[in-house]
Amino acid sequence: MRKIKMIRTAAALALAVGTMTTLTATQAQAASSHGCQSGYVCMYPGAGWNNDRPTHTFYTYGAHNLSNMYGTYRIFNNQTGGATMRTCTGYNGTGCQGYLPAGWYIDKDMTPINSITLQP
Repeated sequence: MRKIKMIRTAAALALAVGTMTTLTATQAQAASSHGCQSGYVCMYPGAGWNNDRPTHTFYTYGAHNLSNMYGTYRIFNNQTGGATMRTCTGYNGTGCQGYLPAGWYIDKDMTPINSITLQP
């Protein structure tokens, strides 16, 4: 009986952790455009929306080199049609990491980032 109780407790804990992970990912979806035009990727200084005023905007597909960007920026992918964006440690879209789906945002330390890419 004790073994069954331990298994049930472990299963409940695993379910709770999985639910927390799912909620965190769902909460990462942006609810509005925050001053970012449809079809654009926008960056805001700090881990916030900067009063809905992006400091950097990108529209065209391909690599976009960055300079003098340090610390945390909020990156919002407001592209359409399922387009994604990536951050890259090298210039011209080299050393890229992960994909940010359309309609999502992330708070990212931009200090090691030297370019981003937008792709359909």
